[in-house]
Amino acid sequence: MKCSMMFSAVLMALTLSACDKPTVVAPAVVAVPVPGPAVPVPGPAGPTGATGPSGSTGATGYTGATGTPGSTGVTGSTGDTGATGERGKTGGDTVVVIPASPPPR
Repeated sequence: MKCSMMFSAVLMALTLSACDKPTVVAPAVVAVPVPGPAVPVPGPAGPTGATGPSGSTGATGYTGATGTPGSTGVTGSTGDTGATGERGKTGGDTVVVIPASPPPR
């Protein structure tokens, strides 16, 4: 059934395209003058009109987007060396006690 419908469609397309089509001849256009009133010649231009009022102020624009964060700053310089301290006082009669080591097990 599908093949017969397809075959019929192709055969019909070929048959219709093989027809001799007559050429269409357009009739010639003839300009006919129409009697009517004479066209008056325009006079000189009039004076320029007054200036119109100024327009109103436009609306305020939108605020722009927030910018991107800046980059990290450069590391600072190393500080100066501090002043040297005074020499400490020597001890007088200080005794240092060292505990005895525990007996081996």
